[in-house]
Parts: sequence; C-alpha cells; structure tokens
Amino acid sequence: MGGVLIVIKGLGRGGAEQLLASGAPYLDTEQFRYRFAYLLPWKDSLVAELEAGGLPVDCLDGAKGLGWVGRLRGLVRREGIDLVHAHSPVAAAAARAALGRRPRIVYTEHNVWSRYHPATYAVNLATFPRNDHVFAVSDEVRASVRYPRPLRSLPMPPVETLHHGLDQAAVAGWGGPDGVRAELGIPEDAPVVGNVANFKAAKDHPTLLAAAARVRERVPEVRFVLIGQGPLEPETRRLAAELGLEGTVVFTGFRTDAHRLLAALDVFTLSSTYEGLPIALIEAMALGRPAVVTRVGGVPEVLGDGAQGLLVPPRDPAALADGLLRLLGDPGLRDRMGAAARARAADFDIRKAVRRMEQVYAGLLA
Repeated sequence: MGGVLIVIKGLGRGGAEQLLASGAPYLDTEQFRYRFAYLLPWKDSLVAELEAGGLPVDCLDGAKGLGWVGRLRGLVRREGIDLVHAHSPVAAAAARAALGRRPRIVYTEHNVWSRYHPATYAVNLATFPRNDHVFAVSDEVRASVRYPRPLRSLPMPPVETLHHGLDQAAVAGWGGPDGVRAELGIPEDAPVVGNVANFKAAKDHPTLLAAAARVRERVPEVRFVLIGQGPLEPETRRLAAELGLEGTVVFTGFRTDAHRLLAALDVFTLSSTYEGLPIALIEAMALGRPAVVTRVGGVPEVLGDGAQGLLVPPRDPAALADGLLRLLGDPGLRDRMGAAARARAADFDIRKAVRRMEQVYAGLLA
C-alpha cells in the first residue's frame, strides 16, 4: 500500500482547499495510505472534517520560518511516504528540492504562471522539472505552463488539464432556500443577485458594487447578497456605504449553509479579474441558477456565453450591469439558462477527478 502525502498551503475554506475536502470521501484508502499536511496553522477550518473521515492531518507550521521544510522531510521519512501531491507552488518547490528522488512528486497547478509573484515564479520554475506529473485546473492554466525561451531545453513533465468539480451525491441532498429571504431581511418579491467569493483583490468587488449601483437605478428593489469573508471585507463595506448601497447589498459573512443562500438567488454573478476553475460558479449552476460572470481564466470552460449565462469583460461595471439587467428582466431566459446550467454542472464531478489522480498515482508507484 503506497503512502501518499497531500500538501497545501492552508486548509481554510478557499476554492482549492474545498476541492480536497470534497474529494476526500472518495479516496481509495485500501490502495493508498493517505495523509494531509498544511503550512499555515491559522487556516485550519477543514482539518476536523478530514480527520473525522479518518485522514491524518499534520500542520508543518510554516509561520515559523523555513523550519517547516525540515518538518516536511521528517514527516515523509517517518511515515514512509512514497508520493507527495502538492497543491501550492511554494510547498511544491520545497518538496521537489528537499525530498531527493525517493518520493514521486505530483503537482496541481491552480494558477496561471503570469500571476505569480516573481519570487514564487522563480522557485516554481527552478524546480519544475522534478515533477513526475502535473495537473492543471483549466486549459488556460495548462497553456501558461511554459518555460521561458532560455530554459526550453529543460525536461517538461507530463501536464494535463483535470477539471475538478462537485460531490454530485452531496448536491442531491442540498436543501432549498426556505426562510433565507426573511432571515436576510429581503422582501419576497425582490429580485436577488449574489455570489460566494472571499474578499480578495482578484474577486474585484468594487466592480460588482459599481454594477449594483447601476442595476439599482433601473430595478430599485434589487438586492445583492455577498457571501464570504476575507481581508478586503471592511474596505468593501465602506465602498458600499459610499455608494449608498446599505439597503441594497447584504453582507452575510462566512456561512456553512452557503448552498441554501445560493438557492435563494435569481442570478449568480462573479466580477473576478482571474479564476482558475470557479467552484462557487459550478455550485450555483448545480442549483439551476443562471450566471453573469467575467470572461477570465477557466470561466469560459465552465459556462458558455448565451447558454448557461452571460460572459462579460472584467473591470467593466457597465457590461456587468447590462448582463444582470438582461437576466433580471427576462424570467423565461433565466429559466432556460438555469436548466442548462444544472445540466452542465453535472459534468464537473469530483469523483472523476479523484479516479484520474489515483490512476496517475498507481502508474507512478508501479
């Protein structure tokens, strides 16, 4: 039975982290001995969930300098780890550089290379040939994995696109939106737009708020529900107040019942300047919600413009507002796109992704 260690920067409730948690129930623990490790001790909200599923989790405590690299090496040696699957570039670079040739290295690339900090890009690039296999979360991410011209002679490991997705069995059990509007103080007849997105720069909430102000001019009763948390939440709240949107925008904070809130939306939206593979969008689609989202990253690989929703340019409040107004003003179009969205979301099944990863593990350890 091969020992597999899955390493990630943190185990908070971000997109990449949630993918690990969604896939955990489907891991073949008879074929592989799984462990998880993470660097940042304060990002630990998924630890209990993994441990409850019988999966050991170790914190390498990357907050205390580079000592975590030695702790990673010790963990691999002590637990007889045969394969390390890293989900963040810094953790991956350390594993490639510090663990020698014994464990096989698999890496999932969640970001396009051009978006990395120069130092992160450099360490990822310098150690990249050590990978035995690479998964990219979208075709756009895969296309970005290219050595600069002076280094084109370096060996490139196999790189394949692997679309992750939802636990489709769990989707079937998601509850409806009963009581959501009353809880959030939203009138029953008010149209509702919203999203699930941590308050970070790449999500570009200022563009969404500017679009909300435009939509409200035409649809005064509209409500925007923003589900999530993050470092830019106070700044986003201040901007909403400056735009006079206090009665229009509802900030819910982090919610364990985000699916229930998504089910209460008429339209889902994302104003992001970059997305790898947006799981929140796929979740909304699984609930039959049409979407107006920015044409960035892996988004067009999930949603077809005019099919399951509308794609608009990033950083364009007017285009985002126009798309939202189009769907809010046409219930029939919303219904058709919502039905198509539900059908499309079924293509993104975390079980398929887990099976493919374990095929690669087995091949590397044979």
